[in-house]
Amino acid sequence: MGTRDSKAKEYLSDNTRFSEICNYVLFDGEKVIKPEDLKECDTTEVLSVFGIDKKQIVKQKWRDLLKSVSVKHTGQMYVILIGAEAQTDIHYAMPVKTMIYDALNYGEQVNEAKKRHRKNKDYRSSDEFLSGFTLDDKLTPVVTITLYLGTAQWDGPRSLVEMMPQMDERILPFINDYRINLLNPLEITDFSKFETGLRPLFELLKNASDEEKLNDLITKDETFTKVDVETVAAINLFVGTDIKYDEKEEVVNMCKAWDDHKKRGIQEGMQRGMQQGMQQGRL
Repeated sequence: MGTRDSKAKEYLSDNTRFSEICNYVLFDGEKVIKPEDLKECDTTEVLSVFGIDKKQIVKQKWRDLLKSVSVKHTGQMYVILIGAEAQTDIHYAMPVKTMIYDALNYGEQVNEAKKRHRKNKDYRSSDEFLSGFTLDDKLTPVVTITLYLGTAQWDGPRSLVEMMPQMDERILPFINDYRINLLNPLEITDFSKFETGLRPLFELLKNASDEEKLNDLITKDETFTKVDVETVAAINLFVGTDIKYDEKEEVVNMCKAWDDHKKRGIQEGMQRGMQQGMQQGRL
């Protein structure tokens, strides 16, 4: 895993940011999932096919992040597993990658049910025994969110069918499509649904290629007067800025830091110009 990807994983592991991403994608920003409701899960998935010899089962770290959450709906509670994948670059096979993640987790759930029933010896039929899963067993839903942290427009496929060639339309109903849940800051039009450092990060990502818009955002939007240091570090990494800050501080006034950044750039430019002039004078 590269530095950018590992830093993205570290930044998103915070429950407050993670819950905000989930609420934006799943509930249009409504605060359904709370940070305290999230529980870290092991991202190790079992790479196995049902019936494979246990000695041949291999476990490997796959997902970036996986958390479980209890959600209340119509007076009842249910549990879902939410995985987050941070992509700093466009992944042109993301639908397949996501499908594998989810399938592995569902397979693991079936394997766990199989172990439990064999231990309790509570199968009621030979069909249940062969399946390893009973008629009453239920799977925990798995949702994978792909967060794109790049600055180029995402032109990759968003579903499995998009990765396939044109074909007879009569075939399509028989193909199980698999779409990705893509959160792309470059496509967001209303940033007010974000209250954490994700808002300044996403806004700057969207305008990373336009220095004038970057300047207007940072100097005129009050959001940037108090930005947590972790977000400033993320902005430097993913947006490509070079904003200086004191790591001991909890929040940074990016407006002032940005002004210092511009002044420093002008001074460095003047110094380079003077050095070049002196070198030419010696010649």
